[in-house]
Amino acid sequence: MTFVQLIDCRTSRFDEMDRLMDTWVEQTRGKRTATHAVVAKDRSDDSHFIEIVEFPSYEEAMRNSNLPETGKVFQELVALCDEMPTFTDLDVVRDEQLYARTARLFFDTICTRGELPPLDGLIAEEYHDHDPANPQDTMGMDAMRREVEAWRGGFDYDFVVEDQIAEGDRVCNRWTWRGVHKGDFMGIPATGRDVTMTGTTVFRCRQDGKIVEGWWQYDRLGLMDQLGALDALEG
Repeated sequence: MTFVQLIDCRTSRFDEMDRLMDTWVEQTRGKRTATHAVVAKDRSDDSHFIEIVEFPSYEEAMRNSNLPETGKVFQELVALCDEMPTFTDLDVVRDEQLYARTARLFFDTICTRGELPPLDGLIAEEYHDHDPANPQDTMGMDAMRREVEAWRGGFDYDFVVEDQIAEGDRVCNRWTWRGVHKGDFMGIPATGRDVTMTGTTVFRCRQDGKIVEGWWQYDRLGLMDQLGALDALEG
């Protein structure tokens, strides 16, 4: 679960504090576990500052705190404050930006050439997939891997996410898919044709950012037409 720490302090020596933090960043390069940090100033009080630091988890935050450089810089930071800073530890229970990043990373990952990378950092073991082209829903990560492998066996392809809207625990993705038909797909031998398809996928995510459910809508009939599968029907 993503973890956020708020550091609330008052200082009339912010420029010195800012230089101190730059020094700490340089000294901890390659060791620091924070993924994002923002320093904000109170609009009604020029001496009031809040630093917002994001970590992948509480455990990673503790690793960061235990760095020797962190202990040293903390003592110097306290000396620059007008009073003792306060710390607030927060577990993130909803992060729409995280969910949107996970969705984009999922599309990028399943397009990877060569062996399909692990999906356990992106989708949950109990993942539930709704695809109207399949007679039954795909249940579980292993089944989803098989579904993805079937597409990868038939095409070299890429997704371009054209639009993305995140609200609550849902992320809606409007995408364009482009591929080259390189292998058997649904009984159709490789044609070497360039094909394009558009669609929309809505993902539901849980608190740790992993995808637990997906709903797909796409122009599969148009894809089959591009592969020549409808030629006999048209004749």
